[in-house]
Amino acid sequence: MENTVSKTTLGLNLPTDPRWVDLAAMSMQDILTDHAFCEQKAASTIISIIQMHSDKPEIVEALSPVVTEEWGHFRMVLAELKKRGLTLGIQRPDQYIKELMKGKPKGTGRDQMFLDQLLICALIEARSCERFKILSQKLEEQELKDFYHQFMVAEAAHYKLFLKLAKNFFDEEKVMTRWQYWLDHEAGFLPNLEVRGDRMH
Repeated sequence: MENTVSKTTLGLNLPTDPRWVDLAAMSMQDILTDHAFCEQKAASTIISIIQMHSDKPEIVEALSPVVTEEWGHFRMVLAELKKRGLTLGIQRPDQYIKELMKGKPKGTGRDQMFLDQLLICALIEARSCERFKILSQKLEEQELKDFYHQFMVAEAAHYKLFLKLAKNFFDEEKVMTRWQYWLDHEAGFLPNLEVRGDRMH
């Protein structure tokens, strides 16, 4: 994949605030630390989905390799930190995820929860992809630009996979209606979040 991922191809309603990458470039230890924990949480989340839906062979088969890939990404970021003489540091609260999860309705059935799980994962992967693209384009150090280009490509594939799985299990019109709900929800709170260079989201 060429470095041409856009918010349009990802379906996002809003682009990342352009100030974010300048702040991130000033604190690479913080952004790498947060990135590492994001990869760790992604692996844990996908394991949970597999456990909750182990009766669905398509989910087990499609997502098991993604767990391995996400954990591999975690190790890649750890290696990058070590190479720079940096340590992992402490995990910080993720306000983006907290606000995103406020969109989950209460008291829904198992099927609705499953659909929302897949779409939330797709949205997080899409936003991560967009931010990795920005880092791959805007950072000054070529090695880091190449580093983040790899992640951009991987997250784009994960975003597409989660949407594909949703459409495999649910009517496409229902999926796209719900997908728009999540896009609108994110667009509603994103402008109100503090722009922080020490957070990936």
